[in-house]
Amino acid sequence: MDDTEIQATVESILGKGAKVVDCEKKSTIREEEVLLVNGCPIRLDGAEGAVIRDALMHGTAPHSDLLNQILIRAGVLSTPVRLETSLSVKSSVVTREHITIAKGGKVIDGRSRETKEDNFYNSSTEEVWEPMRAPSSCSGSTKMSSTTSEAPVWEPITSHSSLTSISKGPTSTSVASTTSSSSTTNSTSESSDDLEPPHDRLDGLSLLTDLTSLSSLSQSTPPGVSNGSDVPMSQETTPSQDNAMMFREGNLVSGRLEALVTHLVPTADYYPDRAFLFAFLLTSRLFIKPHDLLGQILALSDAQLKSKPSAKERAALLPRMVQLLGEWSETFPYDFRDERVMSHVRDVAHRCVSVEGPVRQEVSLLLHNLLYRLKKLEQYEAFLHSIHTEATTSSIESLSQTDVNELCGSAESLAQQLTHIELERLSYIGPEEFVQAFAKESPALETCFKDMKQTRNLESYVSWFNRLSYFVATEVCKHIKSKKQRVRVVEFWVETARECFNIGNFNSLMAIIAGLNMSPISRLKRTWSKVQCAKFSVLEHQMDPSSNFSSYRSTLKAAVWRSAAATDDSQRIVIPFFSLLVKDLYFLNEGCSNKLPNGHINFEKFWQLAKQVTEFITWKQVHCPFPKAAKVITYLQATPVLNEDALALASFECEPPENHEKDRYKSLKAELEKSGSN
Repeated sequence: MDDTEIQATVESILGKGAKVVDCEKKSTIREEEVLLVNGCPIRLDGAEGAVIRDALMHGTAPHSDLLNQILIRAGVLSTPVRLETSLSVKSSVVTREHITIAKGGKVIDGRSRETKEDNFYNSSTEEVWEPMRAPSSCSGSTKMSSTTSEAPVWEPITSHSSLTSISKGPTSTSVASTTSSSSTTNSTSESSDDLEPPHDRLDGLSLLTDLTSLSSLSQSTPPGVSNGSDVPMSQETTPSQDNAMMFREGNLVSGRLEALVTHLVPTADYYPDRAFLFAFLLTSRLFIKPHDLLGQILALSDAQLKSKPSAKERAALLPRMVQLLGEWSETFPYDFRDERVMSHVRDVAHRCVSVEGPVRQEVSLLLHNLLYRLKKLEQYEAFLHSIHTEATTSSIESLSQTDVNELCGSAESLAQQLTHIELERLSYIGPEEFVQAFAKESPALETCFKDMKQTRNLESYVSWFNRLSYFVATEVCKHIKSKKQRVRVVEFWVETARECFNIGNFNSLMAIIAGLNMSPISRLKRTWSKVQCAKFSVLEHQMDPSSNFSSYRSTLKAAVWRSAAATDDSQRIVIPFFSLLVKDLYFLNEGCSNKLPNGHINFEKFWQLAKQVTEFITWKQVHCPFPKAAKVITYLQATPVLNEDALALASFECEPPENHEKDRYKSLKAELEKSGSN
């Protein structure tokens, strides 16, 4: 009841003019929550219940460990299985209203009313849980369950979009495991050789599957150590027989370097788990150089050969070693630019000359694929050198009078050409370059890495981001005399950024935003006053650095889900904001020690690094399906851009400096005149 109703009720009892002295209102709300997993009710108690409830209500996925526990309690943790998970929230609001009339301290009358309001909310997801297995050649692998859980919805930003364009609401999703295309397009150079593209055995998405749930990841363990599927849930570690390696729930967590190297060496009846092989080859270079590692592996393999009495056992070892070299060269081909590594490879190849045909063919394929990759890298490096990616100019007169929008015709086309450049440059970054980047920050490691650094593709990619930002700013500032033209260019780049967002090209998106936010551009108040800024504000919100880029991370997660469920290559594209990816990996590396107090290598940390880098491999293997415009791609990468001082001066020519900027303007003019006289 409201106040009017209460007054009317009192007057109906006591007559007109009766005064309400005191009124007390009470209401009771009861909520009932039931989680059904394949019809089995699961109680939502404690912290776990709160996490599940929040996830289903907001359309996100709980941690895989938590989902595993739920499935165990529901009795459905068998693979494969199709899961339908629903959350039903019934909210009943009961309102009881009492009016008691008292006179002279005695209750003389009263009224009461009760209302009940029922609200019902239902959220459901459909999931496919499938077994994950390493290739049949890998022994000792444990079956694992993968979940494709409730995915954030990816919605392109339309012309009438607002900040709610990215929906995170509950959705019903069924996702099967997919594989990414591993083909890579190189538009920048043509090979005159007759080499065929390599037939890769490496599948980034499949490898990521093996690394997704580390608690479920079971490595091949030495005799006497049970696999994780047989180990009760506990945090106790189990040592190997010689205490050289430690396992928890069947997962390798630490070990001495010598023991880990031995664990990598294949035998007649053992081949290292694929996930361990990748993680160790990626991170071992923090402790041992690749050519030394390969030398130790071959020495241990030779010792095995000498210990095998039968020719059959000895013959079984060589194909395993060739397989190991093949997987190494596919994942880390740049290691083989080192002549010391190739010396070991030639040694293995010579041994295979006298053995049966299949092994010789495998070695021939290995060398063919490796030669193809290294030649492509040489051509790519020659292209980067030829276009002078770092070229800048201080003269606005030397700039091209053609605008990029005149070459492309549409923002969508420009975004597609930027995506071609991004994916091509990504494809040449070796996973080991992330680890080598860590060494730059560590004086103890830097010297060790000087003779291991065979490529600079990571640095070139970061330079491309900076170039694109300066390119955007240059395209705006070169129109000194036409505000209308500047407005048109700014709006074209904003539209291009929006198209990059829709594609999933977040690196170009961030570079464009950074370019438009550079001081020489942001100070052009008269220009910006004519720009329709609503779209730009939406994009800035998506890439807002606050809360550790929380908005961008949510959007990236949605793009990853879209990629996993995609049926065509254009939907599979995920190009992350690269500088943030490197920063995340750096802090993951810095956050934990490489070695434990007992001298063991901290392999738990390296599992996490390998998982992050493997996701990057999956992204860079996606084929770009858009039509290619070679002229536009060359223009974007080779056209000179204004340097920092030239941009500032051009900006002042576009719009005169304000009082606090006049000193800076005079200084720039003086420097320009001085350089001109020289």
